[in-house]
Amino acid sequence: MAAARKNRKGARIWTRTYQIQDAEVSTSSNRAAAKFVPATQWSYSNSGYVRPRISSSKNLRQAVPREFLRERIFAPLKMSQTIAYQEGKNEVAHRAYGHSKENTAWRETDQSPTSATLGDGGIYSSLTDLAKWDEALAKHTLLSEKEMLPALTPAQLTNSAQPKWPANSDRPEGTPVSYGFGWFLDSYRNHVRMWHYGDTIGFHTYIQRFPADRLTIIVLCNGTDLDPESLAAKVADGIFLGKQVARQF
Repeated sequence: MAAARKNRKGARIWTRTYQIQDAEVSTSSNRAAAKFVPATQWSYSNSGYVRPRISSSKNLRQAVPREFLRERIFAPLKMSQTIAYQEGKNEVAHRAYGHSKENTAWRETDQSPTSATLGDGGIYSSLTDLAKWDEALAKHTLLSEKEMLPALTPAQLTNSAQPKWPANSDRPEGTPVSYGFGWFLDSYRNHVRMWHYGDTIGFHTYIQRFPADRLTIIVLCNGTDLDPESLAAKVADGIFLGKQVARQF
C-alpha cells in the first residue's frame, strides 16, 4: 500500500487508498497522551489490539502476522475459508462486500482508512469456519482452560469500583461494563455469557456465547441497515424463553 499523503503541516492524511498500517498505529499511540492513569478507568480501544499484535510478532520472530494466524489458528482448525486480508496483498474467495445505504440507494463501502490494521480486525471468514473456531474455544483445542482464564476475567480498577462505559461510546455513559481480554462478560437473562461486536465500514457483526448452555449465536451483516446485536438477542430469546414456556407445560 502506498504511503499516505500529508497536509501542509506534514501530518499524514489516511484515506481509503492510503491506509494506516499496524506499525504506524503504534507510532501514533506512542506520541499520544494517555487518556487516564492505568487501572483507574476503562475504555475500549482498537489501537489496544494493534499494539499486542505487533509485540507478539516481534517476540515470536514472525514478520508477517497473516502467516502467524494461518499457522497457529486457521490451519490447525482447518479453517480453509478464513484469511487475514490486506487489500493488494491477498484475495478473499467468494467474499461478501460491505454496503452502506445513502438516502434510497446502496453504495459499496468495503474498505476504510483503518481497514489494513490486523490487530483489531481484518479477518475474513465464513459461518462454517467460525463454527470450527467456536468448537475450538469450547474444547480448549488451541488454549487450555487455564490459558483462557484471563480472557474471561473482568478488568478490575485499583479502587475496586465497577468499570463503566465512558462518554461517546456504544453504550450510555456510566453504564456498568464487564470486560476481560477480548470478551464482554455480562450475563443475559441470568445465563452466563461472553460476547463481542464488530463494526467497520459496510459491515456489522456480533457473537455471543453461552458456554453453560452450549449455545453460540453469530450474526454477520454486510449492510449498514441491519443490527446484528438485536438479531442475536431475538435468537437467544426464542431459545431461552421457549424453554421457559416448555417447562411450564
